[in-house]
Amino acid sequence: MKLKWFFILLSGPLFARSQSYSVDLIPDSMKEGADVVKRIESLHVIVKDLNKVQVKHKYAYTILNENGKDFSEFEMFYDKFKSIDDISGTIYDAKGKVQKSLKKKDITDLPAYDGFSLVSDDRVKRFVASSMEYPYTIEVEVEYTYHSTFFMPAWDPVNDEKLSVQQSDFIVETPPGFQLRYKCYNYPVSPQIHESADGKTYSWRLFNLKPIELEDLAYTDNIYPRVFIAPVKFEIDGHTGDMSDWKGFGKFMYELYVGRDELPADLKAEVHRIADPQPTKEEKVKALYEFLQKNTRYVSIQLGIGGWQPFEAKFVAEKKYGDCKALSNFMVAMLKEEGIPAFCVLINGGNDGRGLIEDFSCHQFNHVISCVPNGKDTIWLECTSQTVSPGYMGKFTGNRNALLISPEGGFVVKTPGYSVSDNLSIRRAEAVVDADGNLQVEVRTHLSGIQQEQAHDLLLEENKEEREKFLNEVLSLPTYKVEKNEYSEIRGKIPAMDEFLQISSQNYAAVTGKRLFITPNIFNRHSRLINDKPRRMDIRLKYNWRDVDSIHIKIPDGYAPESVPKDLSLTNRFGKYSISYKVSGNQITLIRTDEEYAGKFPASEYTQFSDFYGAMNKADAARIVLVKN
Repeated sequence: MKLKWFFILLSGPLFARSQSYSVDLIPDSMKEGADVVKRIESLHVIVKDLNKVQVKHKYAYTILNENGKDFSEFEMFYDKFKSIDDISGTIYDAKGKVQKSLKKKDITDLPAYDGFSLVSDDRVKRFVASSMEYPYTIEVEVEYTYHSTFFMPAWDPVNDEKLSVQQSDFIVETPPGFQLRYKCYNYPVSPQIHESADGKTYSWRLFNLKPIELEDLAYTDNIYPRVFIAPVKFEIDGHTGDMSDWKGFGKFMYELYVGRDELPADLKAEVHRIADPQPTKEEKVKALYEFLQKNTRYVSIQLGIGGWQPFEAKFVAEKKYGDCKALSNFMVAMLKEEGIPAFCVLINGGNDGRGLIEDFSCHQFNHVISCVPNGKDTIWLECTSQTVSPGYMGKFTGNRNALLISPEGGFVVKTPGYSVSDNLSIRRAEAVVDADGNLQVEVRTHLSGIQQEQAHDLLLEENKEEREKFLNEVLSLPTYKVEKNEYSEIRGKIPAMDEFLQISSQNYAAVTGKRLFITPNIFNRHSRLINDKPRRMDIRLKYNWRDVDSIHIKIPDGYAPESVPKDLSLTNRFGKYSISYKVSGNQITLIRTDEEYAGKFPASEYTQFSDFYGAMNKADAARIVLVKN
């Protein structure tokens, strides 16, 4: 998808000296489809030296309705490497008249609790604009300083789906000799660069960006204009490095780990006691990984350079806890003691599947895992989980580029993806429908790979009450109760779970006179939101998977089929689907197979995609009509 933006080269002052925020000055075209209009923005970055970067950020949002109220809130985190120097703010009414100026008492300053860190030096400053009649405008000016060039801000002029932008500017000043790198997305014009004896100034500007409504299953990575910046040479907390490429970035990170892998003598002996008897490398790794899981727990501690440098392995051995870096380093240290080479890997964890930008090296990570080279079958280890199977990455860290750090530097690696045959749901249901339409059903499901993650969490991360509450809310039955649930785990590189559910559902089948209406596909119906609007954005299907459902329903005696849906079979590059029905005596049998293939598909194929899922939606909801003899 190509979006049309307006770009101009900078000339003259960024904004007029007197800025009017009257809503009447916003063109109707910029308000259409918007909840918020960004009136102005200036993100001004001034690099002083390798350990000081000043940022001056001014912006004004006109909030048109209740849906845009989040933009009336200001929130900024800071820590040892980032200080907030000044904050000011003003609120204007629809006519552009000042209603309130921000005072110091309006700003709260609190520890930034992230929900999982035991100790952190992060803090946050916040304020919320007073309630105003819509529309109104909030203008904010904030100045802050990075005490390092390891971190540098990105320019994201379009930071919400229902937001239009009248004007936004990005200016970066660098001193003589400072090497700045940048990467632009959806910004086809080269930045204006001005060079003088004082250094270089890089400038980007855009204006009149109308809101873009995101579409279901859209491939939205970098769909809006965005600019990343990063240095070549950098400094953080007295440590210097070169991030001009991933090799240099990884070498710097590796040096933060050097000397922190020494184990206490008693643990060294324990490592050999556990691993030496194992016959293969795979079994040795598995045994040590399970020791890690049983004897440590994940606790996040983020203090200064400790956000990047792990605690020593001796600390983890003594305290029995650590964050992702510390636990991964501890695992690598144990493997090293056993004579098995292993490495820590920096990764961007999250279910969106986004990996590092391969052609632009800079800080892009939020997590650390470890890996053991093993020919073509590298063993990947998530060291923060006490329950996940060794070798399994799943949705959170699987199928993306990451950075392995080694003495030779950093190397871009790909974590494992999972195929259709890895991500299975094989379900068999034995059901009984009585003459009043009530349903009793026993369901046995074998789940593997990504499809077992929810069941894995239900069994190993939730208690009995939470599990029952979830199960009684998640199924797409009108009224039902899960009378019984059982789970068993099958650990492995592709883990699996066996689930058993006993369910009752009142009035599942409709009874009208002599007729009984039954939807035989009880559990697994497609619910894709398909619309008929022309498609603008590419389609993204994230995961491969296969479902096979066998549904057997016993019906009351004396009924015969009056209407049975036709069997259906579909195959295309999005996936494969088949469904068949059989009524024999007082037994209904449904066999359904559904596959989906991960990939990025052009918007031009949306009609085919829509037809495919529309046909499945219809087939999944089809009913059998039975009439009493």
